[in-house]
Amino acid sequence: MSEHAFSEAERLALYRAIAERRDMRHFIGGQVEPQVMARLLKAAHQAPSVGLMQPWRFIRITEPALRQGIRDLVEQERLSTAEALNERSDQFMHLKVEGVLDCAELWVAALMDGREAHIFGRRTLPEMDLASLACAIQNLWLAARAEGLGMGWVSLFDPAALAELLAMPEGAKPLAVLCLGPVEAFYPAPMLVLEEWAEEKPLEQMIFENRWGTAP
Repeated sequence: MSEHAFSEAERLALYRAIAERRDMRHFIGGQVEPQVMARLLKAAHQAPSVGLMQPWRFIRITEPALRQGIRDLVEQERLSTAEALNERSDQFMHLKVEGVLDCAELWVAALMDGREAHIFGRRTLPEMDLASLACAIQNLWLAARAEGLGMGWVSLFDPAALAELLAMPEGAKPLAVLCLGPVEAFYPAPMLVLEEWAEEKPLEQMIFENRWGTAP
């Protein structure tokens, strides 16, 4: 084992947070202590980013009317998604897809404006800014789980409409509505598995060797 490895207890805690992280939709109100929220945001800010561009911006939503406006945008997209799903629309409409009005903390994670100025690592893969923000969100998610808090990533919204609602500058783009806070319990498996919407695929199907489709 590497001399730089964490202790066994620390490693087990890390892998537990990864395994038990859930995309939560059911919240019980309450609050997140400021010092805990500060730790979560610091964890997000410590994420890797291509060219150290740190493209993430986090907007805390504290105005009730603004929270309701975000909920309305999510509901609009939920109905549009159901229509696009055709034969699965009824099943989809029975899923709980957000906890915007129920969670203790509501945040919007967005890509900053002016990203075109950052070329390092993005000349051929400009979407690496999005990948960097996703890493920050994952850090926040895992830290929240370690703190005993649930988090849900809501992507059902029109980015342009949400950007306008939050007075974002041209070029900035919201990627996630993040519901965060206390939960009664964590799902024992991903909610979409429990609701029989989808099945998890085994890791073995994701691993190739040397060429696409060639099993190790």
